[in-house]
Amino acid sequence: MAEAERIIGTPDIPDAAGDGQERADAEQERSPERPRGRRRIAVLFAVAALAYALDLTSKMIVVAKLEHQEPIEIVGDWLRFVAIRNAGAAFGFGEAFTVIFTVIAAAVIVVIARLARKLYSLPWAIALGMLLGGALGNLTDRIFRAPGVFEGAVVDFIAPKHFAVFNLADSAIVCGGILIVILSFRGLDPDGTVHKD
Repeated sequence: MAEAERIIGTPDIPDAAGDGQERADAEQERSPERPRGRRRIAVLFAVAALAYALDLTSKMIVVAKLEHQEPIEIVGDWLRFVAIRNAGAAFGFGEAFTVIFTVIAAAVIVVIARLARKLYSLPWAIALGMLLGGALGNLTDRIFRAPGVFEGAVVDFIAPKHFAVFNLADSAIVCGGILIVILSFRGLDPDGTVHKD
C-alpha cells in the first residue's frame, strides 16, 4: 500500500495546499489595486463635486447680486464681473446649437462615468473630475434655466479684457482638457500605465 501511494502519489493534498497558497498570493498582489482604484474614483468624484459646487454657488450669487447691475471692476478694466446669459458653448461660441451642446455635455458625463471603472491614475482622476464638474455645472444651467429645458442659457460672469465672458465651469473644463493633453503627451494612460510611441 505504501509502495502504491509512493508511485501514484497522495490524492492532491499537497497540490491543493499549493494551489491555495498561489491563490492567496495572487489575491494579495491584486488587493492593493482594488482600494487604489477606489481611491482614484473617490478623487475623481470629489474634484467633480468641488468644481460643481463652486460653479453652482458662484452662479447663484451672480444671479442674485449682479444680474441687471453695473459690472464690478476687479482689476481695473482688465478683469470685471458682469452677468450675462450665454445660449452657446464655452466662451459664447455657437449660440444656435444649444440643444446640441446639451447632448454633448450629457455624453461627456456618461463617458467619464464609464471610464472611471478603469481609472488607476491620480492625475487622470483630477483631470476627469474637473471635466465632469464643469460639464455638470453647465448642463444644470441648460436644463433648469430659461428659456426652457435643454435650451437654457448658461450664466457667465468672468470678463477679462479683450476676451470672451466665461464661468467657473468653463474654467474647470479647459483646465481638465489641458491636463489630459499633457498626460497624453507624456504617455500616461487612465489605467496608470505609461506607454512611449
